[in-house]
This record gives sequence, C-alpha cells and structure tokens, in this order.
Amino acid sequence: MLKYIIKKLILMIPVLIGMTIVIFLILHLAPGDPVHLLVGPNVTPEAYEKVSISLGLDKSSTSQYFTFMGNILRGDLGISILQKRPVSEIIMERLPITLELGIYALILSFVISIPLGIAAAVKRNTAIDYGAMTAALIGMSLPNFWFGLLLVYFFSYRLGWFPISGYGTWMHLVLPVIAMGLTDAAITARMARSSMLEVIRQDYIRTARAKGLKERVVINEHALRNALIPLITILGLRIGMIFSGSVIIETVFSIPGIGRTMVDAIFARDFPVIQGSLLVLGACVLIANLLADVLYAVVDPRIKY
Repeated sequence: MLKYIIKKLILMIPVLIGMTIVIFLILHLAPGDPVHLLVGPNVTPEAYEKVSISLGLDKSSTSQYFTFMGNILRGDLGISILQKRPVSEIIMERLPITLELGIYALILSFVISIPLGIAAAVKRNTAIDYGAMTAALIGMSLPNFWFGLLLVYFFSYRLGWFPISGYGTWMHLVLPVIAMGLTDAAITARMARSSMLEVIRQDYIRTARAKGLKERVVINEHALRNALIPLITILGLRIGMIFSGSVIIETVFSIPGIGRTMVDAIFARDFPVIQGSLLVLGACVLIANLLADVLYAVVDPRIKY
C-alpha cells in the first residue's frame, strides 16, 4: 500500500505540471490588462512600463512561466494585485471555509443518499422506490444556485430563520450546506440504487438468501460492502465537484471562501490569486482521488496494490 501511495504521489507531479501550464496559458490568453487595473487607463507610458516591469510582464511568456514555476516550488504563489498580500496567505484564510462548507455538504449528501438508494434497490418497484427516485430526479433537475436562492427567499427573507448571507456562525452554514448537499444527494442516491441492484442480483446474494440468512444480514454484511466500491469512486468525484459547486454557492450566500475569492479575482483580473486558487483546488482534487484509491483497499480486501 505504501509503495502504491508513493507511486501515485510521483505520478501526480506531471499532472500538476500540466495543470500549471494550462492555468498559465488560459489566464495569459484571457482578455484584460492587470497593469491598467493597478494604475488606471489614463496612465503615462513611463508609469505603465514601470509597473509592467515590476510585475514581470515585460518578459516573454516562457520566461514568465518558468518564474511562476520557480516561485511555486519555493511556496510563493505571488502577491495579490488587488489586496497587496501574499496569495498563499489569502488562500490559507479562505480554503478552510470552503472545506468546512464542502465537508458538511458531503456528509449531508451521503447520510441522505446512501440509505435512500439502498432502500430503493431493496424495495424495487414499490412506492418507496418510486418515491425515492422521483425525489432524486427532482433534486437533479434543480440547479444548486437556484435551489439556494429559493432557500434564501423562504427561510431567510420570508421567515427570518437564518441569515441571508455571510459567514461566522453555524446559522450561516445551514442553507448553503442544504443547497449543496441535497442536490448532490439526488445524484448519489440514483447511483447508490444502481450499484446495490447490481450487487443483489449476484449469485452469492441468492446463495446467502437460500441458506436462510436474514435479509438484514444479507444486505448489511454481504451486499452493502461490495456496493460501496462504486460509491467510493463517486466520493472522489464529488469532492472535486464540491469545489466547483462552492464557487456558485459561496457567491449566492456571500461566503468568503476560496470559490468567492476566485470569482472576485476573475472579475478584477487578479491573475496571481486566480492562478494560486486554481492550483490549490486542483491539488485538493488529486489528493481526494488518491484517498478514494486507498479506500478501495480498505472496503474490499481483495483489491491489492
């Protein structure tokens, strides 16, 4: 297992390098001039050139990329053009907020979706199955930002139960977590049902039932463990989608997480913050996939690395 983890960590290096190239190219090909953002459009050519040199924009793109990579290896993600602070400091402030929001949403999603998907599979073609899958279909059809706006309208504006926006107490997290968690739960519940249906049709499940084992034992001890393997794959993917979903949800609820920071940086053409945020989020997704690979072996001892 340790060799496998080390091998995966080594394989992440070219992926991260490719990620830095894509991020660098996208941002440098995007419209907008960070120099004008700093000094305004009516700047003199001398002042423009001075600021451009201070940012390293007078050099070739190749030289800028290698400078960018060198800084990353030293742990330096640059200085925010707008906030005049190290990007790493900004990310360290905002990333825990996004992780807190995402972890709570993921827990809510799995707590709802897995029992719902299992119940729908075990009680296939019954009212429970139809009700669960109809609810899941409705949940999948609702964009999380629209669902979030509905929650704000009813529970914050109309009823006044929760704050409309901001961050600071657990009350601020309730509506964003529900908006993210329930829409994710809808997708995961359908996948959990499919995975469980595939497992309970296997011969060894029929054998277990033929031996006279109780249905609870057959489901919990024989079927559920194998049905969890595809769900672990989903878990790795969902973690990545949590970060992308947090960009929208944090904007809707004005939560100062990494997603909201990235949106603000994009509108302001604050390239160092965009680069740093994308790189850190990409690394988080790679680590989440590594954890999913490790969990395969934990859930199913037949899997060897």
